Order: sequence, then structure tokens, then C-alpha cells
Amino acid sequence: MPRPSVSDKRREFHRLHLSGCFVIPNPWDVGSAQYLQSLGFKALATTSAGYAWSQGYADGSVPRELMLEHLRQIVDATDVPVNADFGSGFARTPDELEESVRLAVDTGVAGLSIEDSTADPAQPLYDLPTAVERMRAARRAIDHSGGDTLLVGRAECFLVGRTDLEQTIARLKAYGQAGADCLYAPGVRDRHDIEALVRAVAPKPFNLLLGYPSELTVMDAAALGVRRISVGAALARSAWGGFMRTARLIAELGSFSGFADAASGRELDTFFSAPATRGH
Repeated sequence: MPRPSVSDKRREFHRLHLSGCFVIPNPWDVGSAQYLQSLGFKALATTSAGYAWSQGYADGSVPRELMLEHLRQIVDATDVPVNADFGSGFARTPDELEESVRLAVDTGVAGLSIEDSTADPAQPLYDLPTAVERMRAARRAIDHSGGDTLLVGRAECFLVGRTDLEQTIARLKAYGQAGADCLYAPGVRDRHDIEALVRAVAPKPFNLLLGYPSELTVMDAAALGVRRISVGAALARSAWGGFMRTARLIAELGSFSGFADAASGRELDTFFSAPATRGH
């Protein structure tokens, strides 16, 4: 069976956003992407933090060219749609953002998200007019590249301590009007807040972040009207957690007991020797 084309994957990604609720987990390298695909997930999303740590960077410090190459690798290694965690677009001005988004689209991603965070503690979010113009620039870049890449607008309010729900709603609505196809407010945890956000951005789909231990299940999120669920850097943090605990046991206690929960090398070799994996 031939592998799906970039256009195929983008069409499928848009279809997934039309109804129901799906989980879009976040791999940080080719191996983790292929394993998640093997579990039957219908789409994947990159994690800027997870990839940064794997390369020895803090989140937000990876150079644009390195991130673009990472996107290409994940897209080329998988047969499902890939959404790019593209941070703030590696740009400050709308013109710079438009160029960055065009380069990201060229990697073959089926979707990409743009944040409204500035990385400036004194002013952690772009003012709304500037943030809206940046979203319009992202939309222009996608439209000029064929228009089939899905654009996700992210309001980072809750992640920077601005937990006024009305402000978050106002930003998401503005991003939707500026051309975002899907809206995302990471950091929101309360069921009533989630439900309010879903209603506010409807009929456009809402992305929920569940990158922390939560009583919410996929069925619960679906009942609230959530269209897609991502986990951010949580899978990467889980992997790092096991690695760090085991390494510390060796360094501090001389104990190798941490290897008790390690994956089987034979199982990993069997998986990565499979024709479906080797063919990528």
C-alpha cells in the first residue's frame, strides 16, 4: 500500500476536527513518533520542550533551522498527520512570522500552532491587536502555500498566570476571526472553564491540554465538547523522570534497582525491525 501523501494527511487532519474527540499525543523524536503511531493514534503533535531537552536546549531556545529539520524528520517517519508545536513562530514581527510559517508548512506538517507569548516576564503576552495581526500573518502564509495546513491559535493566558477566563475567551475568539482553524488554551483545568471555552469558540474545535495527572478521561473531555486532546511535553517528561530516577540511584546509592521498569531490548528491537517501521 502506498504511503499517504502530504495532501492526504492534511485532508485527514481536517476531517478529524469535524466531529468527535481524538487524542493527539506528542512524541519528541522519530522512535517515539513511530511507537505512538503503532498504538493507533490518528494524529501526532510535536513538543517543542520535549525536542529541546533531547538536544540539550531549554524550551524556547532551539534555533529555527534545527526545529524545521525536526519537523521534517517526524513527518517523513510517520504516515499520520503531524501538528507542529511551533512556539511563537520564531519571530516577533508579522512579516517575520509569515516567513517562519511558510518554512514550517514546507516541511509537510498537517497543522501548526502559534502562541501569543513573548518570553518577556515583564510583558508575557503580546497585546491583543499585535497577537491578532500575527495570527493573520500565519493565515496568509498558509493560504499562499495552498491553504490546506490547519492553523491552531493558542492563548497562553493561564500558563503565564493570567487566569481571567473572559480574557482567554476574548483572545481565542479574536484568533478564530483572524483565521485560526482550531483554538487552544493550555493550562485550563477546571471542567466549567473547559466547557465555557468550548462553547465560546464553537463551531470551531477546541484543543485541551492534559499533560498532568487528571481525573478527566477522553470520554469526559468528549462530553464537555472538546475536539482534540494533546499532552504537551508530558510523555517526554515521563521518560526523563524514569531516566533521572534510575541514574540518580546509581550515582547516589550505587543501586541498579531502577532498571526493574526498563523496557525490554528484545521488544524494542522487534518493533523497530518491523517492515512498517523500517520503511520510513
